[in-house]
Amino acid sequence: MRREQVELPLPGGDASLSLIAYGSYGRPVLVFPSEAGRATDFENNGMVGAVTDLIQAGRVKLYCLDSLDAYSWADATAPLEERARRHGLYTEWLVSQVIPWVTADTGGGGELMGLGASMGGYHAVHFALQRADLMPLAIGLSGNYDASSWRGWGDRGDATYFANPTDYVANLHGDHLDWLRHRLSVLLVCGQGAWEVDPTGALPSTQKMATLLKDKGIRCELDLWGHDVAHDWPWWQRQLAHHLPRFC
Repeated sequence: MRREQVELPLPGGDASLSLIAYGSYGRPVLVFPSEAGRATDFENNGMVGAVTDLIQAGRVKLYCLDSLDAYSWADATAPLEERARRHGLYTEWLVSQVIPWVTADTGGGGELMGLGASMGGYHAVHFALQRADLMPLAIGLSGNYDASSWRGWGDRGDATYFANPTDYVANLHGDHLDWLRHRLSVLLVCGQGAWEVDPTGALPSTQKMATLLKDKGIRCELDLWGHDVAHDWPWWQRQLAHHLPRFC
């Protein structure tokens, strides 16, 4: 299996974040790590192994990314609004660096899909909602989609609002909403076992996000697994192996 790692610079500075590509052919999938995670997390936690058959068969190519959470959402020293502003730098990186690199690597073939577990689920779904022109399908595994519920302090402003799907989806309307209804599809998956409610809030947030999307007429599938299914990598491996073949 092809494995290639590159460093892509963050806009406006000397720092860079990693991207690791797995596979040579197939539908391209942007993989967002869990909170403050690295591009190696999917490989190190068995997620790449769970879908190796799809990669080797040329059905899918994974592009696993570093996060910027340590500087943004996970920085407890900064107020929530500042964290949201910093998150904007990550979005800039995705649009200006990651998407062009992936497009060149695939030759422009196949529509891009987003995927992530835990906070990675938030990143995948939020980016798809913001840039469905670039990524019209997102899969969130055990995500929490309400930034205002995370460990945060300080006043909330526009930056937090526009980075928080639980806020802005409720107010989508007009031509843009009509376009999203035709363009975007979201799959939300969550267990009902350990750590899916406390402390992550993933289960209630996933259920709320599914309701918000469906109320707006945006294509959304909600798949709740059993009360024995925990917020943990072994279950995300099974969920990924179950669902990914449907889309590639």
